[in-house]
Amino acid sequence: MSGGPAGAPRRGQGWRAVLDLGLAAAGTALLAWAAAAPRRRRVDAPRPRRMPAPRAVTPAAESGWAAEPASDAIDTRPVAVIPLRRDFGWRFTLGLAAATAGTLLLAYAAVALLLTGTGLWGTNIPFVWGFDLINYVWLIGIANAASLVAVVLVLRRHGLRTAINRFAEAAALAAVAAAALYPVLHLGRPWLFYWVLAYPASFQVWPQFRSTLIWDFWGIMSHLVVTGLFWYTGLIPDLATMRDRAALHGRHLTAQAYGLAALGWRGSVRHWARHQAAYRLVAALVLPMLVSAQTIVALEFATTLVPDWHQARLPLHVVATGIPSGLGVVLALAVVLRETLGLQRYIDDADMDLLARLTAAAALGCGWLYADELMTAWLEDAATRLGMVARVFGPYAGLYWGSVALVVVVPQLLWLPALRRSAPAAVAIGIAAAAGVWLDRFSLIAGGLLRDHLPRSGPLYAPTVPEWTLLLGAVGLFVLLMLLFARFLPVVSMFETRHEESGKDVP
Repeated sequence: MSGGPAGAPRRGQGWRAVLDLGLAAAGTALLAWAAAAPRRRRVDAPRPRRMPAPRAVTPAAESGWAAEPASDAIDTRPVAVIPLRRDFGWRFTLGLAAATAGTLLLAYAAVALLLTGTGLWGTNIPFVWGFDLINYVWLIGIANAASLVAVVLVLRRHGLRTAINRFAEAAALAAVAAAALYPVLHLGRPWLFYWVLAYPASFQVWPQFRSTLIWDFWGIMSHLVVTGLFWYTGLIPDLATMRDRAALHGRHLTAQAYGLAALGWRGSVRHWARHQAAYRLVAALVLPMLVSAQTIVALEFATTLVPDWHQARLPLHVVATGIPSGLGVVLALAVVLRETLGLQRYIDDADMDLLARLTAAAALGCGWLYADELMTAWLEDAATRLGMVARVFGPYAGLYWGSVALVVVVPQLLWLPALRRSAPAAVAIGIAAAAGVWLDRFSLIAGGLLRDHLPRSGPLYAPTVPEWTLLLGAVGLFVLLMLLFARFLPVVSMFETRHEESGKDVP
């Protein structure tokens, strides 16, 4: 019999609440400090934030921006010319071929799964989930973090938004598109995926709304719709600019394509007023969607009876650890786009410095979260405590400590100015942070199932070649979508660059 009344708090519950609140407050303060710190610039290399625009720029070419003095606008014609190039060079062709090959691997793995079934994977009792859920949670975390950064910068009207918002939103959409495949593939009978839809069937069999498959469907659909709307709304003025620039170059079919996507934008006062109101309204809608989508993913674990998963802290863990992965991917993309497309004027050293410091601060917050989980695990019941010990010190301990090293320790190198300004180092650290979060998802899913209420029997989970093929294919699809985005659309927000609302570099 229990030694206390039915409603009595468990041992250490009060201390755990105080510790969680303290760590959360400290992490929030650190992130706020990193975002609000003055953007320092080198005296010998000032940022040419506002330079006189050439006289050759016509009102039509700039889509209604001629109302302001030309001397107060930044020349964004080099950004508009990039998608209009007829040849992107052999490096782009090679990257596009590699990404296409990876996407074909994904198609091959999906067809093999349809023909053979999930027996191709290394999943078994009790490891009923493997790479399908690991990759899904990882990609959703990247999408959420990239969207979160873009939304916060828009709502705060921070100067960094002109440099990274456009491709951060594109990265979020590409990650969601790759992640959306996994809930369908792990059904076992993917051709019946439409059963999760609440459509009016004549036999009146409705979806089970307590099923996590239904949660996945609505979470992914809301993510695609809201994030896509946010990205497209901000893109409309630049599509009109591309329409006018293509017409000036005699590319009439291209101009018609951009004009169709621009929805008849003419840059009138009414257009701008409605656009800005709609842009910030959609940005405000993205914030609750991001929190709910990532929390839904975490609740897929927390609603089970597995001791290491059945925890209220799990949604916080999934949301917080996903931020360094998204920031790391955005940092790596910023370096690659800046160097390959010659965008140093629009993604300058100050932007890279601030983005690197945000990544390091988010990683440090994850370190506090890992420490909080280890300390509070000893205050839990025996089953939960043993489950945490099995994940941290069991057969998958290398995954756990590898994730801690890559997510928490390695990004701290970005506090060093020399590494923040080094393009290869920034790319390597950003990719390492994303890889570390993938190891964390592996440790959480496979390591969390090591200890249950019943004794475990059978071999450990080991991914098979088809599962690795799925992972490589998902990465290939992500890269392919980003390459196509850089080929046909401006990677920097031209209208916000020309008319930065703050009028200054410090927010």
